[in-house]
Amino acid sequence: MIAIDNKLISDDILEEQFVCDLTSCKGGCCEDGDAGAPLEDWEKDEIAKYLEIVKPYLTQKGLKVIEKTGKYVYDKEFGWVTPTINDGLCVYGYKDKLGVIQCSFEQAYNAGKISWKKPISCHLFPIRVSQSKQDPDMEYLNYEPRHELCAAACSLGKKLKVPVYEFLKEPIIRKYGEEFYEALEASAQHLGKRK
Repeated sequence: MIAIDNKLISDDILEEQFVCDLTSCKGGCCEDGDAGAPLEDWEKDEIAKYLEIVKPYLTQKGLKVIEKTGKYVYDKEFGWVTPTINDGLCVYGYKDKLGVIQCSFEQAYNAGKISWKKPISCHLFPIRVSQSKQDPDMEYLNYEPRHELCAAACSLGKKLKVPVYEFLKEPIIRKYGEEFYEALEASAQHLGKRK
């Protein structure tokens, strides 16, 4: 583990390699999990603000779940999360013509209709962020790919020689800022020199 500010980062984030391979996994992380996508408190406001704009992208099943449960739900283990359809697909996801799951928010963002891309927990995957129970200001960042689902992404990352932190540069900067990323990059270079 390395420490940057009040964050403890798993060495795996610096040493392991990963590049999403959507042709293989089909975006399965959007439907394979113990709950919907964890949300930061401020992200609930983003969902509420942009829901009407993303509605055209949503499935009928997704819309029905939102009408029944609300835009987000509380999970005892994960806190506020996106609702899911029958404990599977996130209500904000849909399958494109190739069967790849797309995020409604990300599609609206890419089309220039909204300024929020998607929940940061989704954007950071397979990095999982958790808070210390002893110190609420301390965060742990761990590399947690799904064993079978992410096998192709792990292989592609090794083939292309792309470390996890480099693949996830955009969401890491989005959450923690440029200085944090630079410190992470310097730590990776230092670890590489030691080996």
